[in-house]
Amino acid sequence: MAERTAPLLLLTLAVGLAGGSQGDREPVYRDCVLRCEERNCSGDALKHFRSRQPIYMSLAGWTCRDDCKYECMWFTVGLYLQEGHRVPQFHGKWPFSRFLFIQEPASAVASLLNGLASLVMLCRYRASVPASSPMYHTCMAFAWVSLNAWFWSTVFHTRDTDLTEKMDYFCASAVILHSVYLCCVRTVGLQHPSVASAFGALLLLLLTGHISYLSLVHFDYGYNMMANVAIGLVNLAWWLVWCLRNRRRLPHTRRCMVVVLLLQGLSLLELLDFPPLFWVLDAHAIWHISTIPVHTLFFRFLEDDSLYLLKESGAMFKMD
Repeated sequence: MAERTAPLLLLTLAVGLAGGSQGDREPVYRDCVLRCEERNCSGDALKHFRSRQPIYMSLAGWTCRDDCKYECMWFTVGLYLQEGHRVPQFHGKWPFSRFLFIQEPASAVASLLNGLASLVMLCRYRASVPASSPMYHTCMAFAWVSLNAWFWSTVFHTRDTDLTEKMDYFCASAVILHSVYLCCVRTVGLQHPSVASAFGALLLLLLTGHISYLSLVHFDYGYNMMANVAIGLVNLAWWLVWCLRNRRRLPHTRRCMVVVLLLQGLSLLELLDFPPLFWVLDAHAIWHISTIPVHTLFFRFLEDDSLYLLKESGAMFKMD
């Protein structure tokens, strides 16, 4: 089999057809999936597949076709390694070893831990910061938006479908935009609430347009990345400039500076695109793991800053 398929592997490696990823463009992979579906995914064979499929797999939405793709992915990877070629990607992803029904175990667990860290810090913020603090409601909204994003990140890395992929991407965009709004409220909105409200409406309009384009016109991965990077850079620069200008007057802004610089540095991990170690741990999973303490540190900053603003507003009220 290897002797027959080697020329096909070399041909695909050399030509690089447009669309898809290297692995799922491979004729060997496509032929394997087609034969597997013909053999297992219709008639009595499909009934047999469903009868022996674990209940947790069916509840997670794993179909006979999905199982064929999974098995044929590893068959193709084996051929690539046997012929001394680099491990290919399939449908935009590295091959991951499935655990139970979880498609990307390391990234799913890391996303879950990020979500739990956000939940713990949200509860801590609510317990330590009175609702009368000027930033209380904005910070709480940001915490819930972040928690929602980590929920969908966990779901997406557990089971990659069109819906879970879109929800993961859209909720991540919402977090970035809400962080920009949070910065606007803190730096401008406390003195000029109408400006913050108008800016918030603009950001909501941008998010709506972004989601509408990707959902109704064309789901463009390149555009989505460029849009998030552009907004992320605005977010980074705005927070960093404000922190530098206030670092002496507000010592707790050092936490915010550390968070901004760490997130920028850790994002470089995404450039280290390598096949997953032990077929589980890739650069994206490592990035998710590394952000757990960073989010905790940012919420500590929000807590300290909210308490400072509460104290300052109380002092001003006494002066009046």
